[in-house]
Amino acid sequence: MGEISLKKYDLIVIGTGSGMNYVGKILETNPGFKVAVVDKDEPGGICLTRGCIPSKLLLYPAELVRTIGTAGKFGIDVELKAIDFNFIMDRMRSIISEDIESIRKGLSSDPNTDYYHDVAEFISPYTMKVGNESITSKMIFLCTGSKTIIPKVKGLEEAGYLTSDTILKMTRLPQNIAIMGGGYIAAEYGHFFSSMGAKVTILGRNKQFIPEEEPEVSKLAKRDMSRFMDIFTGHEVVEVQRTADGRKKVIAQNESEKVDFIVDEIIVASGRGPDNEILHPEKGGIKTDPKGWIIVNEYLETTQPNVWALGDADGKYLFKHVANYESRIVYYNAIMKNKFKVDYHAVPHAVFSYPEIASVGMGEKAAIEKYGMNNVLIGFERFEDTAKGQAMDVTDYFVKVIFEKDKGQILGAHIIGSYASILIQEIVNLMYTEEGNSDPIIQGMHIHPSLSEVVRNAFYSVMPPEHYHHMLEHMGLD
Repeated sequence: MGEISLKKYDLIVIGTGSGMNYVGKILETNPGFKVAVVDKDEPGGICLTRGCIPSKLLLYPAELVRTIGTAGKFGIDVELKAIDFNFIMDRMRSIISEDIESIRKGLSSDPNTDYYHDVAEFISPYTMKVGNESITSKMIFLCTGSKTIIPKVKGLEEAGYLTSDTILKMTRLPQNIAIMGGGYIAAEYGHFFSSMGAKVTILGRNKQFIPEEEPEVSKLAKRDMSRFMDIFTGHEVVEVQRTADGRKKVIAQNESEKVDFIVDEIIVASGRGPDNEILHPEKGGIKTDPKGWIIVNEYLETTQPNVWALGDADGKYLFKHVANYESRIVYYNAIMKNKFKVDYHAVPHAVFSYPEIASVGMGEKAAIEKYGMNNVLIGFERFEDTAKGQAMDVTDYFVKVIFEKDKGQILGAHIIGSYASILIQEIVNLMYTEEGNSDPIIQGMHIHPSLSEVVRNAFYSVMPPEHYHHMLEHMGLD
């Protein structure tokens, strides 16, 4: 082995995702600043290389397929002749590859940046081994991302499986697919593969489909999506067997029954966990929680001073937009020497399934636990009760807004239906105003007839929780 050299830097960034957001600005405003960027994977971070961006490049064609499927009820005779699965996959890979290559060139050409396409490992506080070199800095940003959790299921490893990472390499559409997991990733890829023409079976261990959402949202999502796939909740996969013809037998059970399916492919979508084992943060004086996420304080600083963690690495919210927000907080605190605290009171997210789902802030149960049943109000409106929703001929899609009664503060909102990820933003923005109440949405004009009226109307139709649930009973969602 050759002698290990030591290189000193002003900043070390682990990961090429959101941790890179302000590196350009740092270099611009600090002449002579030297930065080391380390990433064992392709540059760009999880979102670009194998997460939200490639999946949305696949989900938009899926949305078109489902939209075309509704044409008949509007008197439009459309025949969907064929879906070119390989074209859709190749287009996605081509776009992602161009972006990755552009980032790689940018990293490699900056004279003040040393880019290491290698594994980083702490060997002592502020010092890391990267390949045959040791690098050190008194300032480190850890944006290490996350990885798919693979459950320990008898026969799974031997039978083989795909994850949200390896799906992107597929060149052939399987006829039958089982998806292990019933959360966001399962819902989105279930939507994609079923729209491409595969028979999809979702096997969720939790009794609620997409358990992170409000129960009534999950119930409606399961009801609607079951038109295109089989969804089993409360079923845990206990064994996988290879069949004589090279296929896979998936065996799952709940409290009372055992079911099995023969499929061509298995997708594991059972959640994501920390990706810090190789990093050995403990050798750098950085503590992790029992699950392995890096512990940070309210300023996003780890237990080692001037070492910061953001994005999936801290395990708070595994969303790209949260990582981007956290990168700004880290920049202000680490570089500008401010003391800005993170604020997660209104973190939005969306599930790009069919129907689409979007949420922000608190759920009803959490709001009642914090403020009490008598101090919580629910605003509610169905898409079909607006002119645009009626024109779209949708049924039971809705907007739910949760308020604190005394001050009228918006605590959270939940939408299921067309363009939910767009509609939620109006409410997100209100939650970031100083008052955080409904005044701007009530006072502002809304174009008629547009789908934004369903959001506005939810702020007019406010009721106690018990009245709201009485209405859900009539919709078959309580």
